[in-house]
Amino acid sequence: MIQQQPDADNTSHLDSYRALALQVTCHAVNQARDRQAARSLMLNSINRLAQQIAASIAFIGLDCRLIVLPEYFLTGFPMGDSLTGWAEKACLEIAGAEYEALGKIAQKHQIFLAGNAYEIDPNFVGLYFQTSFVIDPSGTVVLRYRRLNSLFAPTPGDVWDKYLDCYGLEGVFPVAKTAIGNLAALASEEILYPEVARCLAMRGAEIFLHSTSEVYGKTLTPKDAAKISRAVENMAYVVSSNTAGIANIPIPVASADGGSKIIDYRGTVLAETATGESMAAFAEIDLGALRRDRRRPGLHNLLSRQRFELYAQSYSQSQFYPANTMLEKEVDRKHFIQTQQATIERLAKLGII
Repeated sequence: MIQQQPDADNTSHLDSYRALALQVTCHAVNQARDRQAARSLMLNSINRLAQQIAASIAFIGLDCRLIVLPEYFLTGFPMGDSLTGWAEKACLEIAGAEYEALGKIAQKHQIFLAGNAYEIDPNFVGLYFQTSFVIDPSGTVVLRYRRLNSLFAPTPGDVWDKYLDCYGLEGVFPVAKTAIGNLAALASEEILYPEVARCLAMRGAEIFLHSTSEVYGKTLTPKDAAKISRAVENMAYVVSSNTAGIANIPIPVASADGGSKIIDYRGTVLAETATGESMAAFAEIDLGALRRDRRRPGLHNLLSRQRFELYAQSYSQSQFYPANTMLEKEVDRKHFIQTQQATIERLAKLGII
């Protein structure tokens, strides 16, 4: 199983604590000349984070037990790199030095530390997955979720049959039951896919950890609307951490900058920050109140009123984007857009879109 020791933290369970969506700049490694140079940049980022996390906890208080970092905060995203080239230069190993260094930060401050990175897996040579992770106060990775919906990166769905053989369905939709609640991860634009959050809620998720890198503005964006929707329909907290820009790539730095926030299980935005590096998006996670609400009968209790059996047949009979397209062959990045184009054409012929 990818999910490791989900009950590794055996400290007293907390009914309430503070969480922080830490908004930091991503220092991309795209221009690094080789793997060693990229690793040096990642280490610099971790060292900088160690100082920012220590200072943030000192300001917020020792009851800050959960910190969520932005999407691909150590590396940025691939731009022009081949699949194998990016895997070699920028992807973390499952038990690599970067996880060890992040684990030491979690240990030092006795926090749960969540983030998102590109990662290689020895079961899938030549590929990588975008992975959301949670490290507990012992320094152990207690949750490892691989992004299921991505336009330009491999996903478990692209190697579906083998992935299920390796990790099972619970490894696809992991929920870590911890001292601070049942934690689950959503990666970036997956906040727009209600099925992902729903499958995690079916397994008991209470807090969605959303590492993202997205456009922020004064108007309500689709992703921001989705964050509120995912919170309300699943009666769960959403802790969404955005980048404070991405440096060292041709795209202007502030293109994905700002709006980290925490939303409660009723859809109320409890805290939000504007642009730039910031620890202003922190708020109380009241697990006791959430659990009381989930167990209270009435119209508001949307989870208990779900009738999934009514929808199951429609899902099982429908095929949109196909699975297993990368199972038996090597592909380049053109594969992703070509597969999407073929899917659009097929659905159009069927009169679906």
